[in-house]
Amino acid sequence: MVVVTKKKGESKDSIFRKFTRVFMDEDIITDVRKKQFYKKPSRIRQEEEKERRKSGNRRPVRRTMFRRKKS
Repeated sequence: MVVVTKKKGESKDSIFRKFTRVFMDEDIITDVRKKQFYKKPSRIRQEEEKERRKSGNRRPVRRTMFRRKKS
């Protein structure tokens, strides 16, 4: 739950900015979107496997093209 307290002399705009910042930091929007529809367990596993493959396929950039030839 997001709670923002008002300090003396603080404007509504600054309170709203604080609320928005805390709201985004806690990833409430992503949680709500994930829970909005039911997903079968098999579908969840498929998506997790896809993410694992996606993040694991990154290779380091080869720098051999830019090296000088030794003579």
